[in-house]
Amino acid sequence: MASSGIYAFSQPFSIEIIGLHALSGFLFIGVVVGHILNNIVPLKKYFKHGTALAVSLAVALFTALFYYQPAPIKAVLGLSGNLGPALDMFELNEKGLSYQYSPDPGYKLLLDVRTGPSYDPQNPPHLAIWLENQSLYHIKTLFSSDHNKSREELPYWAFKVGGWEKAIKDAEEKQLSLDESIDAISEATANGSFDPSDYILPKDQNSSMPYRVMLEINQPNDPSSQLDDQPSLVYEVEVDNFDPRTFQLLELVGYPSLDQEKDEWYLSYVDQSIESAFEIVDSALLQIERENENSFFQNAKTQED
Repeated sequence: MASSGIYAFSQPFSIEIIGLHALSGFLFIGVVVGHILNNIVPLKKYFKHGTALAVSLAVALFTALFYYQPAPIKAVLGLSGNLGPALDMFELNEKGLSYQYSPDPGYKLLLDVRTGPSYDPQNPPHLAIWLENQSLYHIKTLFSSDHNKSREELPYWAFKVGGWEKAIKDAEEKQLSLDESIDAISEATANGSFDPSDYILPKDQNSSMPYRVMLEINQPNDPSSQLDDQPSLVYEVEVDNFDPRTFQLLELVGYPSLDQEKDEWYLSYVDQSIESAFEIVDSALLQIERENENSFFQNAKTQED
């Protein structure tokens, strides 16, 4: 368990090593349970001493530190060769919202959302940021509000995630890969890969596929003159590594509407019923910093190898 943990921290992300570490953890739990059952009588005596309470408090403290990750903990994680622990960061400030995503040293994504007069910092909006391929399928959620009503308040994102989760479940039941399952169900096009690395970390520039960065936002309890509660609004921008641009503005593309016959959500053009919701977001700027293109694609290929 120690060896796999050290390797996972020091080396680039590997699903095999992470899986080995997780399975070692379950085995370790089994050994602990066996130890407790085999030594239950002397262990009861230990728990009568104050040391047991001190150890319990220490465990609770370290658990809280590792879960909430204050700045010193994040600084340590930032030293990791496996960028998984420090992939993203979401911040609220006086100007708005910022989201950073860096799955590779050669690729840094920053979404800077400047808020408008309808934004209520005391009652912040529900927000989801995700990647979508050209076939309009969800491929990765980058960020979603930590709120139990977010799926209800962000129906378009929830619908896309629901389809993705169903595809994963179907793949598991049929013992297929995710791409095989999706291809069989929906006959996805060549731009229908569900592996985020095919888009943001392609092997080479010629194999790069365009993708969309999507943003859905909904300010709770914001009625208009025609609506008791205005719907969420969806913004998007298309990114193409084959024709890279550092700065791109997200554009408003509509609000979610439900097709009750098909039980599917689609985007409707905004109309006069939408009023103050227009002013939740003043602007949304996407910035992607890449290394020199040749080194960027070589680095991506090296990681995959």
